[in-house]
Amino acid sequence: MTTLAFLDYASVLVFALTGALVASRAQLDLIGFAFIACLTAVGGGTIRDVLLNRDPVFWIGNPNYIMIACAAALLIFFTAPLVESRYRWLLWLDSFAFAIAVPAGVVLAIDMQQPALIVVLMGILTGCMGGLLRDVVCNEVPLVLKQGELYVTAALTGALVGFWVNVATGDIKLVMISCAGATWILRAGSLAFGWQLPTYRSRPPRM
Repeated sequence: MTTLAFLDYASVLVFALTGALVASRAQLDLIGFAFIACLTAVGGGTIRDVLLNRDPVFWIGNPNYIMIACAAALLIFFTAPLVESRYRWLLWLDSFAFAIAVPAGVVLAIDMQQPALIVVLMGILTGCMGGLLRDVVCNEVPLVLKQGELYVTAALTGALVGFWVNVATGDIKLVMISCAGATWILRAGSLAFGWQLPTYRSRPPRM
């Protein structure tokens, strides 16, 4: 299994779990669980592949990704009632999926010899879009847009770290580890310790 395939499998599984948890909060039926799980699991990677003109899109070339997402939805459908704080589980699972998906975008863009800006943007898009689609469809406030959350900032930082590690070493496994580590540390710090960037505060207009 290639590094990119491993990242895609891992991000599909964990993002599917988060999608199913959001479906449980929306009290959907089993088909709804499967739909939201699949949308979350492959949304970011699909946008990445379409923009990079990758043929075929990863889950069309290998439908096992969809099967994994559906299995995750089935698991959560039957076990979600046993979880006391589903939102807390959602936040932490999303942070892990997010930290896997960002290097998946970075590694593919590097493999396709894209310039620095595209490498970084593909990391951000792959990490953020699946969760954004999940939250919008389920009428949740998107995590990516919540005030004070380090989300896009974490993806940007992780993607930049991955890019520069590749420039310095050319070691894809090191790129994956450093990108995932930087992304997750910032996201986890935001969840656990309230790390955040200054937010815009409007002032009354001057007369």
